[in-house]
Amino acid sequence: MKISNGMKKALFTLSFVFFLTPIFFAFAQMPIKILLVPGHDDTAWGAQYGNLKEADMNLVLAKQLFNILKKDKRFEVHITRDGSGYTKEFSAYFSKEWSNINLFLENAKKEMQNKIERGEFIEKELTPHNAAIESMATVLYGINKWANENGTDAVIHIHFNDYPRPNKWTVGDYKGFAIYMPEEQMVNSKESVNLAQSILKQLRKKYITSTYEKELGGLIPDQKLIALGANDTLFSGVRSVLIEYGYIYRFRNSVMRHRVYTNMANLTATGIKKYFFLK
Repeated sequence: MKISNGMKKALFTLSFVFFLTPIFFAFAQMPIKILLVPGHDDTAWGAQYGNLKEADMNLVLAKQLFNILKKDKRFEVHITRDGSGYTKEFSAYFSKEWSNINLFLENAKKEMQNKIERGEFIEKELTPHNAAIESMATVLYGINKWANENGTDAVIHIHFNDYPRPNKWTVGDYKGFAIYMPEEQMVNSKESVNLAQSILKQLRKKYITSTYEKELGGLIPDQKLIALGANDTLFSGVRSVLIEYGYIYRFRNSVMRHRVYTNMANLTATGIKKYFFLK
């Protein structure tokens, strides 16, 4: 039987589809790799109000978010800390790679300075932050290095906020959450901004955005936060956001605090899922 040109084209197209189908499904089934970073640790615990320490709050919320995402097989979820400190995965990484992390940091700083001198990157005065102590800065750059090396799709940094005032044991003036994201010149900015917007949309269903004048609107671009990839230390494909879920003194009631953890974890998870799967 003579095969017509039309039939030849159809057979070729069909064979091409069958060839690509296994590849397509292999990629379609690759899980989204999420890294959760409960901010600070037991040595440098961040903000404090009475006996309430930010590092502990960050960990509780992060663990709830971890458990929600872990149930969804579309995600591969990692977390940097648990109740005993840094997880074995990260404590071993920091121990083995500490000198390489510092080298990674120094090279990144030099390259960024070169970009600034060439006019390829413009430094901007944005929201001020407390400088991280040296050991914590190394840990944060180490997390960025790990994220690059392990094909991480998104890094979610979890924090609660505070600000300087004469007596830090008094209730402050500000309330509300804010999401920090890489400033537009940073290599991982574009998709990080989209992820931040998706999470913001969900959190705003129950909570107001920050009333602090430098955080109005809830989405805050930043160049200096190591968590976001300062000195372009995160690859372009590594989305990173830092969420300040609220001001620590607003969570002094224990019952309310634990209810809020659950709500915030669920809303954050929904924002992450909608970003990755409902584009």
